[in-house]
This record gives sequence, structure tokens and C-alpha cells, in this order.
Amino acid sequence: MNLSDLKPPKGAKHAKKRVGRGYGSGNGVTSGRGDKGQKSRSGFKRKRGFEGGQMPLHRRLPKRGFYNPFRVEYAVVNLDTLAERFEAGAVVTPEVLCERGIVRSRRKPIKVLARGEIDRALNVKAHKFSGRAAEKIQAAGGSAEVLTRAAAEAESESTETSAVEASPEETVESAVVTDEAPAPDATAEGDQGEAGAGDDSEPPAGDA
Repeated sequence: MNLSDLKPPKGAKHAKKRVGRGYGSGNGVTSGRGDKGQKSRSGFKRKRGFEGGQMPLHRRLPKRGFYNPFRVEYAVVNLDTLAERFEAGAVVTPEVLCERGIVRSRRKPIKVLARGEIDRALNVKAHKFSGRAAEKIQAAGGSAEVLTRAAAEAESESTETSAVEASPEETVESAVVTDEAPAPDATAEGDQGEAGAGDDSEPPAGDA
């Protein structure tokens, strides 16, 4: 058998249907759309779920449950991931999880679940633990510390601050400007005093 001998199965290919080109084809004038009506117009598109005006199914069925606008969405981390990515004695924080690509965003709080097993002592700090996950971490010799959002943000800020080295500041001596007049020169005063003492001469006797 050659590749040229292969043929598509019967009914898989259909001849093109040329419409609107005269009565002889059987699909002239109205092109198979029938006479007047919404579906005969160009650009017609039925709205999804529309049932001709009667009450649609999605409104006939009763509501179920509710949507909580105050729900908290957690970034989930499992024990098998921690055991695979961290060495014994490591401190696991939300910042470290984000840096290593285990969680994508720091905005979501972290929740640790109990999938898998952990065989090393880890000091895990997260916003929430399942009961089984906390038991497994403590059984392996580690600790499970529950963080609050405020404490986690404060710890993140302190970590970023300590990581950045402070540049040395240049010390600039500032001169203090005062409005007091400068002190008189002692040498000038001494010269003026000597000059005054030399002028104290008695008048001539003839004038008396």
C-alpha cells in the first residue's frame, strides 16, 4: 500500500454548498434560510440560554449556596514539598517560600497541608496549618508557628531592611551663624588708649 492509495472514509468530506446563485441550484434567492424572520437576517446570533421568551432554565432552577465577599484565599503548601526543598533545621517563612518559587505571591497568606511525609525537623512559620500537618511537623522534631498578617508583614520589612547594607554617610560640619556683632579688637583699643594718654599736655603759662 502506498500513501497515494489512502482515501478518506465515506461521509468525511462534503461538497461545497454554493447558495444564492439562482433557482437551478435549489438554494437561490433565500439561500436556504427560509423567508422573513430574525434567523434570516445577516448578523443573527442567538443569546446564550435564550429560550424564545419563556423563563430560561438558569432562572427556573433554585439558587444554591452563597458567595462570601470576605473569604480568605490561601496559598497552599504541602509537607512533601517542604521535605523536598528544605534541609533539616531550616526556617521556613512566607518570604523564603516566595524566593524559592514555591508560592507565587506574597499577598496571599500561607496554609500548610499534610500531603506526603516529612522526615526532617523544620521550623515552619505560616498563617495556618491543618491539624494533621502540625502533628507531622512536630513529630519530626520541628515546630509549627502560626503567624498573623501584621506580624508577617513586620517580619518581612525587617528582613528587607537588614538585607540592604547602609551606605556610609558623609559628615558635614555646619557653621553656626549668629546675629551678635564681632568683639572689638584688643590691640586696636590699646593703641587708641596710648594715643589719648599722649594728648593730655598742660597749656602754656602765657595763656593763663
